[in-house]
Amino acid sequence: MTQRRETDKPLAVVVGAGPAGLMAAGEMARAGCSVIVAEARPSPARKLLMAGKSGLNLTRAEPFDRFMQAYGEAADWLRPMIAEFGPVAVQAWARALGQELFAGSTGRVFPRVMKASPLLRAWLAELGGLGVTLRTRWRWVGLEGRALRFDTPEGPRTLRPAAAVLALGGASWSRLGSDGAWAPILRARGVKLAPFAPANAGISVDWSGHMARHFGRPIKGVRFRAGPFASRGEAVISQRGLEGGGIYAVCRGVREGHPLLLDLVPDLPEARLVARLSRPRGKASWSSFLRKAVKLDPARMALLMEFTRPLPADPVALAARIKALPIAHAGLRPLDEAISTAGGVARTALDEGLMLTAVPGLFCAGEMLDWEAPTGGYLLTACLATGRWAGRAAAGHALVRG
Repeated sequence: MTQRRETDKPLAVVVGAGPAGLMAAGEMARAGCSVIVAEARPSPARKLLMAGKSGLNLTRAEPFDRFMQAYGEAADWLRPMIAEFGPVAVQAWARALGQELFAGSTGRVFPRVMKASPLLRAWLAELGGLGVTLRTRWRWVGLEGRALRFDTPEGPRTLRPAAAVLALGGASWSRLGSDGAWAPILRARGVKLAPFAPANAGISVDWSGHMARHFGRPIKGVRFRAGPFASRGEAVISQRGLEGGGIYAVCRGVREGHPLLLDLVPDLPEARLVARLSRPRGKASWSSFLRKAVKLDPARMALLMEFTRPLPADPVALAARIKALPIAHAGLRPLDEAISTAGGVARTALDEGLMLTAVPGLFCAGEMLDWEAPTGGYLLTACLATGRWAGRAAAGHALVRG
């Protein structure tokens, strides 16, 4: 068999240099394509780097079926992609790039250095070795038939690849590049899109003045619930409301209109709680009594007083309130503040290889697809898996056409 010469390689383009796009680029380059990655921002993977500032949560070390439950009704769609590149494969990939990993007590997997930058540097070096070309400040502005049009520092450019992968993110954190500006372009070509909505978002709360001294305090040892969604994660009382993994995990329920309830003592059965609250209070204040009888710390006590005033004198009623405290709120934080987004390119708009049926040769991957998952390694794993899946399918398409 005659080896394909460099000049004979079909051109493949990736639009978006986040995790999904970089993964797609590597797959296409290994398959024998000449790959250009076009990134609108001055540097790649800005959202990944931002996430890594607080510790890059790559994936989660847990049984595969439990892992897939995080994706809800999208699990059956994503299952074959994550089965091929799931938690175990993600860890092996990161180690191959020189990253030492560890798993925390909850199963979350992090690089030992707790940063994204060393991983990204090694990844970009690997892609460079494969011949991938990165073009920054190249903003995709539309389609011309099957050609891709870009605004670049050198002026308008048009590329006519044999195949292309769009990995443009959702519509949150626009300052890092995910602005959803791609949606009208695809909608104009007849691509079905689900509306964008905030996912992994904080809750807006109009606090009383009494809460100011608690801003910044963590809420630990609680259970959040909104309809069918529940979480034992933590949160933080902020000036704007409640933020953190515990809230992010149930924000879909809030978005769908379910009341937000907080169990302040999830490990204490209600009957035992009633018994403790039935003890004589004597001259002790409510705060002193609850601190001793129920072990409520200042943050949980503040929330109870904020949303239940005056406290019920009846132990049964008070116990019910402590076990299911209704959080009065003003909805989710704005879309651009959300960590991720729901909505995007609908499953029905794509074939099994994630190619748009309305635009043959154009594939989609990552957060721009209509799926959502809580933080904790699920988001990044699915972005990598869908990028790999789309990259492989796009390479096959390009090599046949090229």
